[in-house]
Amino acid sequence: MTAPAAGLPDTRAVPDGRRAPEVPRVGIVVITRNRRERLLGTLERVTRLPEEPPVVVVDNGSSDGTADAVRARFPAVRVLTPGRNLGAVGRTYGAAALDTPLVAFSDDDSWWEPGALARAAEVFAAHPRLGLAAASTLVGTDAAADPLNAVLAASPLGREPDLPGPSVLGFLGCAAVARRDAFLEAGGYHPVLHFGAEETLLAMDLEARGWGVAYCPALVARHEPDGAGGAPRPGRTARVRRNALLTAWLRRPLRHALAHTLRLALDGRTDPEARLALNEAVRRLPAALARRRLLPGLVERRVRTLEMTS
Repeated sequence: MTAPAAGLPDTRAVPDGRRAPEVPRVGIVVITRNRRERLLGTLERVTRLPEEPPVVVVDNGSSDGTADAVRARFPAVRVLTPGRNLGAVGRTYGAAALDTPLVAFSDDDSWWEPGALARAAEVFAAHPRLGLAAASTLVGTDAAADPLNAVLAASPLGREPDLPGPSVLGFLGCAAVARRDAFLEAGGYHPVLHFGAEETLLAMDLEARGWGVAYCPALVARHEPDGAGGAPRPGRTARVRRNALLTAWLRRPLRHALAHTLRLALDGRTDPEARLALNEAVRRLPAALARRRLLPGLVERRVRTLEMTS
């Protein structure tokens, strides 16, 4: 009989007929910065979930009294104040503070549908190699399907027999559940990237360690960003392009990183966003090179498969 994954209780049947332990509980990490009222509204939802998850809020250097407001209104919520904007690393900071085997991530404008976390616990217990599950996301007050859902469902990586859905190398950071041990083993979110498509590198690092990353549409998250359906936040496009280049230098073969750099430089001759992305990447490049570690061959081939079909 196969042993359960590390960090999860044994949910197998026991010989004497006693009930097996409950499936693992899920904790929630919420990151925020200077969005106190949005955060308080989100906490009203997540603290009322039937799963009663422990909640950790990481305040990324707010100046609007966020931490004090949360402590006053939600005394059961643990608030962490690192004193500066950690970016996506705030999620790693929060996951390390939890003791639940699974961690669900939210932002101050996203939350989980009732029952989603219970389903996540069952999915992870049934799939020991699953390191991270990308949820289906409903956007805005009309709960429209996020276009990313269809992209993940049609992943060219296919479906592996020991995973609950299509294998993916990307996901939405505020709509994902991770096996805490796997997430921390992979290093969590990379500090060089801060924000902007930082999820891709984490998915690569999980797969490099043998963990699976899969799309699980049965897990549903809600997302109500400011200006839903409108233009992205100012500067986001440049950050995404910057981080795509930095990810290449962090994990991809030299020829790929050089080619990516050249393409962005050529684009920058006429595109201000590309020029900004390249300039910001160059400033962070020494830190990226110091942490450079090539992907295993199998994972590199999977990344190329995605590139060829995108």
